[in-house]
Amino acid sequence: MDEVDVVIAAPPEQVWALVTDITRMGEWSPENRGGRWTAGATGSAVGARFVGVNAHGPIRWRTRCRVVECAPPSRFAFTVAESGMTWGWRLEPAGTGTRLVQWRERTGRSTLLARLVVRTGVLGRAREELMVDGMRRTLAAVRATAEARAAAG
Repeated sequence: MDEVDVVIAAPPEQVWALVTDITRMGEWSPENRGGRWTAGATGSAVGARFVGVNAHGPIRWRTRCRVVECAPPSRFAFTVAESGMTWGWRLEPAGTGTRLVQWRERTGRSTLLARLVVRTGVLGRAREELMVDGMRRTLAAVRATAEARAAAG
């Protein structure tokens, strides 16, 4: 399992609203370009499905995802069918702010295409390093958005 964390000067409820809005994730992630709810879902709830849109350089792809944990305002996680990964967020009170943890863990099998892309190095430097770096960059961007929103009142 990989995980990274940051302390944000904003209450958990405000941070929760950001990280569970999959349509906005592209604003913060260096690889994800956002997503759209599918199969009648309109927001985060266990069992809700969405399609994520991703890009790395000239490579573009979509992922089929399903929410597997949704406990406002403390836990949110979803599985990605193609990669066999579960991605999640934990939010914990930290004084008057929030400790936000982003994590990922292999919980299933990836598709043959996903395994070939990683093994052949099509995506450049080691994929694991790339993912952890992306998580750090995502947290920094979420933090900036949440703190600006909290400061604006």
